[in-house]
Amino acid sequence: MNHQDLINACRQDWDAYTQHAFVQQLAKGTLAQPCYLHYLKQDFLFLKQYARAYALAIYKAHTLADMRKALPSVNALLDSEISHHVSYCANWGLTESDLEAEDEDFGTVAYTRYVLDAGMKGDIVDLYAALAPCSIGYAEIGRNLSADENTQLQGNPFVDWITLYAGDEFQQSVAQGTAHIDTLLAEIDLDSQRGRNLITVFRTATRMEIAFWQQGLDAFSKDEI
Repeated sequence: MNHQDLINACRQDWDAYTQHAFVQQLAKGTLAQPCYLHYLKQDFLFLKQYARAYALAIYKAHTLADMRKALPSVNALLDSEISHHVSYCANWGLTESDLEAEDEDFGTVAYTRYVLDAGMKGDIVDLYAALAPCSIGYAEIGRNLSADENTQLQGNPFVDWITLYAGDEFQQSVAQGTAHIDTLLAEIDLDSQRGRNLITVFRTATRMEIAFWQQGLDAFSKDEI
């Protein structure tokens, strides 16, 4: 099996994730600012837990090769992606102190702790199955939005987000990570109990992504109260 088998096994959830209303509004530039700011703050908190999860992949690895595969992701998250996120948030009036002081929303807690729990209970393949929807999904969203003629780039306040995830650097990084996941999945039969368990992990994480988008949209109504 490979990552595409996991996607195909939960296609309805996958499409609900990659084509969510949050994404569509972002592409059109119509997303309400309170929604986006809530998303940015929660995504910062998510990335911190995501780094912990990749560190767990090093712990769960049985070979030096697998340990080395996880290390670039840890370094990239701590040295590059989180720093970039903090710098980007500054453009929206959010300081690093603001981000650190933010409480984790329920969806953020549920998603990140699920990923860590999947890795703690299972092996490195379970962990990567839980991690995969985030990176693979964002890469797909970036490609789709950049190629869609209906995406509003001119004057779109969220254009930097779109270009980041559609960009070559992010796309190549995800492609490398996906190749590693496919190597880990290669010996597993899709129809085996092991395969079905991994589908469940992947589907659950995908549903968590849907909930993560939705909590961003729900922030608008909270802001109005």
